[in-house]
Amino acid sequence: MRLTGRALVTAMCIGQVGNLLPHVVVPAVMPQYLIPLWHLSATEAGLMASAFAIGYMLAVPVLTTLTDRMDARIILMIGSALSGLATLSFAMFANGLSSAIIIWGLAGIGFAGAYMPGLKALTDRLEPGDMSRSVTLYTATFSFGVGLSFLIAQLAAEYLGWRAAFYLTSVGPLAMITATLCMAPVTLSSSPRPLFDFKPVFRNRAALGYVLGYGAHCFELYGLRTWIVAFWTYVASRTASPVVQPITVSVIVAIVAMPASIIGNEAAIRYGRRRAIVWFMGIAGAMATLLALTVDVNPMILLVLLFLYSLAIPADSGALTSGMSASAHPDYRGATMALHTTVGFGLSAAGGWAVGIALDAGGGMTTASGWFVAFLVMAAGGLMGPIALWWSSRRASNLTTDVP
Repeated sequence: MRLTGRALVTAMCIGQVGNLLPHVVVPAVMPQYLIPLWHLSATEAGLMASAFAIGYMLAVPVLTTLTDRMDARIILMIGSALSGLATLSFAMFANGLSSAIIIWGLAGIGFAGAYMPGLKALTDRLEPGDMSRSVTLYTATFSFGVGLSFLIAQLAAEYLGWRAAFYLTSVGPLAMITATLCMAPVTLSSSPRPLFDFKPVFRNRAALGYVLGYGAHCFELYGLRTWIVAFWTYVASRTASPVVQPITVSVIVAIVAMPASIIGNEAAIRYGRRRAIVWFMGIAGAMATLLALTVDVNPMILLVLLFLYSLAIPADSGALTSGMSASAHPDYRGATMALHTTVGFGLSAAGGWAVGIALDAGGGMTTASGWFVAFLVMAAGGLMGPIALWWSSRRASNLTTDVP
């Protein structure tokens, strides 16, 4: 059976959810299990969690750029398999900070062959008119997969031990491998251009603005996702009988990102992509600042602010990615995606680690001052996005490709 049209989009979204089951297992289990077991500081824990994004960042320029020359589904299949095997290896062999960083970095390399190559495999098989909403749906299911990853990891760790969280989530990538086997092959046009020629990408100012904006978005998003369980553990520790547990908060924060991304893209189509992105990034920065100033208030107030923050951060995700894809030259779409995701996950790694450093500098994970500094770091990183878009609009003389 060969998948086309809506069936293809549906299969790719399901496959991506499977690929994302291992995605946040380390941040999900590290506050209660790995940090005390291996005696880690917040800086060390942040580096461990960020190893996934570091591995991704190092591998994705090569793997995604290769999709301009070969069928992306081949890379997608191999990357998905590596992601699952590395997650399984974490369960079997991780026994301290060094081994955890190495294995989790390999998992990130596997995901580098899965996420953007998956998007390229999808867009290579879509009609132009289907692209914006299909790309947004694909990127939006990212958040649903992350939510399931938080949920399964924490439940498995609580009832079966932390290693079980990795065993269970390691089977998720089989869903994407199955989807790739049902795809029709595509033939790409041959070109004499150099394989890793990024010069045309850097000259495309319209696309570059979205790339840099996506980096700022990822810094803030992964700063929150890496530390959300630890933050709500701190909040819950101040209340004798907390109304909401960290597992519930982490899942909610991840899941609401899916409709937020879809709604955000629809707003971008209606009101203009750049305008919508700047508004969403400004709201996210304001929410992060409010959280920094109120980390010691009533937990229900914090929960409302956190919910609003978790809606605002991902609202620009689909618009940023569809804007990049629409602005990219067709012959260099793979290279543009490679730069987009390299910058994004490079700053994802920086975000998770930077928040850990901020926590240590502010007094630690059990202090209000530590979380005050941490949320200010998230806000500052995210607010670099509007600056990047302003810079690109000033430098680009012709933005006709920026039409939703």
